[in-house]
Amino acid sequence: MIEVSQNSDFSLQNLPYGVFSTKHDPRPRIGTRLGDTVIDLAVLDEAMFFGKRYNFFANATLNQFMEAGRSVWTEIRQRLIDELSKTNYQIKREALISIQDAQMHLPVAIGDYTDFYASREHATNVGIMFRGKENALMPNWLHLPVGYHGRASSVVISGTEVVRPRGQVARKDAPPEFSASRQLDFELEVGFFVGKGNNLSEPIAIENAREHIFGMVLLNDWSARDIQAWEYQPLGPFLAKNFATSISPWVVTMDALEPFRVFGPKQDPTPLPYLKVDSANGYDLTLEVTLQSAALESPQTISRSNMKYLYWGIDQQLTHHTITGCNLRVGDLCGTGTISGPTEDSCGSLLELTWRGERPIQLPNHETRKFLEDGDVVTIKGYCQGDGYRVGFGEVSGKILPARN
Repeated sequence: MIEVSQNSDFSLQNLPYGVFSTKHDPRPRIGTRLGDTVIDLAVLDEAMFFGKRYNFFANATLNQFMEAGRSVWTEIRQRLIDELSKTNYQIKREALISIQDAQMHLPVAIGDYTDFYASREHATNVGIMFRGKENALMPNWLHLPVGYHGRASSVVISGTEVVRPRGQVARKDAPPEFSASRQLDFELEVGFFVGKGNNLSEPIAIENAREHIFGMVLLNDWSARDIQAWEYQPLGPFLAKNFATSISPWVVTMDALEPFRVFGPKQDPTPLPYLKVDSANGYDLTLEVTLQSAALESPQTISRSNMKYLYWGIDQQLTHHTITGCNLRVGDLCGTGTISGPTEDSCGSLLELTWRGERPIQLPNHETRKFLEDGDVVTIKGYCQGDGYRVGFGEVSGKILPARN
């Protein structure tokens, strides 16, 4: 019997999917997780555990599994729940692997990556800093989910170290200089994977959006604020965002998250009909960010937020992405954008937490932070709290390394 504590992110109600390998068997393959045990789905598939052979659990990515469609996702998840709920479940011992023995890999072959800007609190804070209170939100912001196309090739798995980027940085009353970023930041986000694509010129209707989403991960879209401030006009982020985006290794399914759907903030003005949602389009997902400097013995919590604060839900983001006829493909990744809440300690970036460096964060050892320094480790955690159980994401973590010459 696999023991699972009430505080474990990986309860029976969760059963997320990831790609792992072991020293004994270095082939990347698909597994699910229950407590601190990884269940090798390739072994189960070979033993006809699911009643037939699917032949995609031995793959190094989730893409073929995702492409099988919602009916298959639900069938496999329910079969696992039914068996693991038994006192004496019939799962081969060789399929059970300690998480300590598992090496996690990027779970999905990501074709495209889009990042949104869906938190009203975040957009307002940034707008006030750069344009003042009267012009905090741009005229379009309350009418559509603003987004930009990111760089899929630099999406990395949790634990991957992040090298401080170099680029052009503006200097006051002087030409720009080429230097390492001095204003490196994190962004607290959630990402979702497309599990069902759409044909070119055939938009996804808002009522069908959830059928196209396989699951979610935690996401940190690292940002070089000083590089961004110089480059972003008139076309938005470019080099300031393309050097690294970190995601957590376990993809939590939408079926597992269904009990935690909540209504998001009231949308005023009412969105255009193609974006109008009458059902609960948010998720009560508790989020936390910790920072540990090279001199600190333990991580320090610097932000607590919640996905329920998002103004634009992920179904609205997905629908808007396709409204022109853009064809999404299985494995495409979308980020929600920074998720900030209504209080100062719920901001999802150092840009906001320190108010552009004007109010440095105090660490327990008397260090201060305006932006990230070399050696800093940023970790994002997230979970949904049920009655006696959690559906969690684990964590996404990254350490900052010095810029390279």
